[in-house]
Amino acid sequence: MEIRNIAIIAHVDHGKTALTDAILKQTGASPEGTSMDSNALELERGITIYAKNAAVEYKGTKINIVDTPGHADFGSEVERVLRSIDSVLLVVDAQEGPMPQTRFVLKKSLELGLKPIVVLNKIDKPAANPARSEEQVLELFLELGASDEQSNFPVIYSIGREGIAIKNLTDEKKDLTPLLDLILEKVPPANQNADAEAPLMLQPFNLAYDNFMGRLAVGRIYAGTVRPNQNVFIKKPDGEVRTGRTTKVFTFKGLERVEATEAKAGDIALIAGLPDIYIGETVTTNEAAAPLPAIAVDEPTIALNFLVNNSPFAGKEGKYVTSRQIRDRLMKELEVNVGLKIDFGTAESFRVSGRGELHIAVLLENMRREGYELQVSQPQVIIREEGGVKLEPYEEVIIDTPSEFQGAIIEKLGVRAFVLQNLTQYGNIVRLTLEGPTRGLLGYKNMFIIDTKGEGILSSRVLGFKPYAGEIKKRQVGSMISMATGKALGYSLWYLQDRGQLYIKPATEVYEGMVIGNTSKGEEMQANPTKGKNQSNVRSSGMDEALTLVPIFDLTIERGMEIMSDDEYLEITPKSVRLRKQYLSETERAKARR
Repeated sequence: MEIRNIAIIAHVDHGKTALTDAILKQTGASPEGTSMDSNALELERGITIYAKNAAVEYKGTKINIVDTPGHADFGSEVERVLRSIDSVLLVVDAQEGPMPQTRFVLKKSLELGLKPIVVLNKIDKPAANPARSEEQVLELFLELGASDEQSNFPVIYSIGREGIAIKNLTDEKKDLTPLLDLILEKVPPANQNADAEAPLMLQPFNLAYDNFMGRLAVGRIYAGTVRPNQNVFIKKPDGEVRTGRTTKVFTFKGLERVEATEAKAGDIALIAGLPDIYIGETVTTNEAAAPLPAIAVDEPTIALNFLVNNSPFAGKEGKYVTSRQIRDRLMKELEVNVGLKIDFGTAESFRVSGRGELHIAVLLENMRREGYELQVSQPQVIIREEGGVKLEPYEEVIIDTPSEFQGAIIEKLGVRAFVLQNLTQYGNIVRLTLEGPTRGLLGYKNMFIIDTKGEGILSSRVLGFKPYAGEIKKRQVGSMISMATGKALGYSLWYLQDRGQLYIKPATEVYEGMVIGNTSKGEEMQANPTKGKNQSNVRSSGMDEALTLVPIFDLTIERGMEIMSDDEYLEITPKSVRLRKQYLSETERAKARR
């Protein structure tokens, strides 16, 4: 059977997963209502976090499909996938056109010599403009240095959600057959000149974990055949060799993995039995074979400390609270999360580095759902030194916003060392392109939502390390700190809400040193949220007016990481997210300041 290997790449929310789900449905590979986004967090947020595999059969050909994340924080997932496939479907929203992440993933695929098929999706949107989007895609191809052959890409129009694809905008809208036919026509067969009898050459591009079988490697077979109970040599890119033995082999059918007696060259398979296998290593049966080219993984850009929770409320909600349990969980995360780096420095604190706030927040959210309790320090960007020059990560930010908000955005980002590179206008919508240090973007997303009244779209991509941009003063507000332990009362919160924004509701349990809100004037303020109204036996008019409380600023893990200052910890438990000072009492804080 012929095999075609493709990946679906696109910016966040341009419809990759909807299109993959529609292909699976049309080919009968998955039952109605199932989706590639299987993780609970992915379903809630509506984004893809982990790269996933599926396979469909169409006209006697097996098509392996890899659905990749569109978010920059999970970019390390995309790059590895591109090495193992033969063509990409580049999905672009017919209204928004190419966005930063489209650029990032397309650049990687063109460098590898892949010939993309462009899918202009969501052509049913009222403001969709397929002709303009197609022109922008061509400009992007030329700008990224595509060859003549790559620039002459086939285009197909689709409504992924409804499972419709058409070659020309005037064609009848039926199903995805035109797209599937185009894949068979344009994507080279994966196994046309691979020899199934040759020595095995397999390279993992993704890892999975199974409680019974341990670490699993998802890899592309470049030559030979892989079977269960096969003795193999595992080669690192630097040539170091060790031996291993496979125990089981699986291939994909629809969304399921199916146990197989063998998997041949050209296919994508999942192998068990190699507990220390890592991405980019070469699995072979020929000890003399040269290792396949290495797969590079992007460097982390931000770092923070994971600590054992030592607040007065520690251990009340969590099941796993000790440093050993947190260490074991982080060790397990390293098995599959390659964008992450962890320094297990001391017994109480672990330095975790990741690709961005969202990358770390997803890990923390998964941990708290599993019953872990911990606290984290403020995220800091990773600063490197090369040749005596201080370097820090820079990002390109692309913002689509109604034109009346552009002044506020340029001003706020200007203070954070961002420089405007380009401004284009489509009707009332302005597209701003800015460049600046990652540091300047930490803690900005929330302000952005308020400044654009929720109508702006912000997306960013890491450009790499550039010279340090100097000091950035970002924090305009101070902290409102509880000086008492007990239950917060509506009466005292009613008085405090005039001084800034509150993070807690009435009847919330608080402790001394917990941050209960911010102060608009910018200095720190001690407050007692547990103070009730004095009872007296004299009735006076006007003393019993109704208490009207302003809606609070609800703390989530991401919001907490954005607004915390450097002398605070974010306490994360299965039921609560609290902000606290590192030193809880005023005397300890004064001592630390000295």
